[in-house]
Amino acid sequence: MTKLIFEKSSEHRSACDFPFVKEKNSIPKSLLKESNTSLGLPELSELEIIRHYVHLASLNFNIEKGLYPLGSCTMKYNPRINEDMAGLSGFSNLHPYAPQDLVQGALKLMYEVEQWLCELTGMSAVTLQPAAGAQGEFTGLKLIRAYHLDKGLKKTKILIPDSAHGTNPASSTLCGYDVQKVPSNSIGLLDIEQVSKVLDDDVAALMMTNPNTLGLFEENIVAIAKLLHQKNALLYCDGANFNALMGQAKLAEMGVDVLQFNLHKTFSTPHGGGGPGAGPVGVTEKLKPYLPLPRVIKEKDFYKLETQSQKSIGRLKGFYGNFGVLVRAYTYMRAMGQEGLKKVSQMAVLNANYIKHRLKDAYDLPYNDRPCMHEVIFSDKKQLKHSIKTLDIAKRLMDFGFHPPTVYFPLIVSGALMIEPTETESKEEIDRFCDAMIAIAKECESNPQKVHEAPHTTPVRRVDEVKAARNLILTYQNPTTR
Repeated sequence: MTKLIFEKSSEHRSACDFPFVKEKNSIPKSLLKESNTSLGLPELSELEIIRHYVHLASLNFNIEKGLYPLGSCTMKYNPRINEDMAGLSGFSNLHPYAPQDLVQGALKLMYEVEQWLCELTGMSAVTLQPAAGAQGEFTGLKLIRAYHLDKGLKKTKILIPDSAHGTNPASSTLCGYDVQKVPSNSIGLLDIEQVSKVLDDDVAALMMTNPNTLGLFEENIVAIAKLLHQKNALLYCDGANFNALMGQAKLAEMGVDVLQFNLHKTFSTPHGGGGPGAGPVGVTEKLKPYLPLPRVIKEKDFYKLETQSQKSIGRLKGFYGNFGVLVRAYTYMRAMGQEGLKKVSQMAVLNANYIKHRLKDAYDLPYNDRPCMHEVIFSDKKQLKHSIKTLDIAKRLMDFGFHPPTVYFPLIVSGALMIEPTETESKEEIDRFCDAMIAIAKECESNPQKVHEAPHTTPVRRVDEVKAARNLILTYQNPTTR
């Protein structure tokens, strides 16, 4: 078992030293502690500290170790060229308050990221300020509110399908709207009649995830957009699943008014841990006046920040968004090109359908009569006969060297296993994953106890999730001083 760094401590050992010379600006010794002991910190050498944290890092799972099949998250490989470009001194050492004439390269990059996103979606303009998808949702809803208030319309409700992303209701409530859920039909899609039943003059917008969280394309999107527009309501599209659509179709042409992107999902930038991220928001022409400021605009060959607009909803984030993430996304766009991004979506959809085909006999497929998009949803219905649940399957998969897929989401599928392979995985790796899933399905019948007690080979065995969540131990106490 890995020891805590406190347990490796040796008295009076240190990783650094301060020279106490009699210079005017040197640090007075009286201001420094005699040792780390008085601060309650561990005492180790520099090498011991490095070894400790490198060892911890090696215990963690990452995309370089194997497939990360988290559905709805698009955990694809982040090419190292992205990191090289973001690390260029002209970008990494850039001061956010530098004069605009000295940062033309950075402003041009941001401007061109907007242009790429507009070209891929058909939107008229994009803001790069939001720091993540959830803040992008908040931004989109603020834009919708500003638009309606400017028209003298006091709308109070947001319609959200039961197959939408889980943050949509929270974002709507945060913006002061009431949320009304719209049920999916028997094939997992938004039904025009169900939307019509709840659509009235109080509805500000419908928040659609397309493809939805069942991995299905909302084929009624054009008709639903038309219904909304007849009631002076808008169609918001959660673009977290845009990895399935790049180069295939333009959402603005389907009637979408507001579209939020997740650069950390679609455009190969780092993802997870609450950041870094980027959630740009695109809008059609009628919503353009309300976009947050500042925005990069181009006047002849000069790029500058637009800072004034009478109808803007104002600033959403300090400075101009997560610039380092924008550099990474821009690098990916330029490296792939439009044809390359189109191929990305084709391969992502192909990989997901291949997994669907290989696993459809081993696992229950709730929506099995039509092709999926970039992700596929299974359930534990077949394994429940042997007292094995989704969580058991996910834990056992770790023994085969894979990160578990998303579990128990979407909520409209009981015992859901949500799998997204992305386009960056080879057929050989996907086959290895499918072989593992099929082997687990067989174990559920022949040796269910082994699956129920998994994982067996990971650094930490199965934990009690309820106890871990309710009995938090966040500080270290030396057993000798308790």
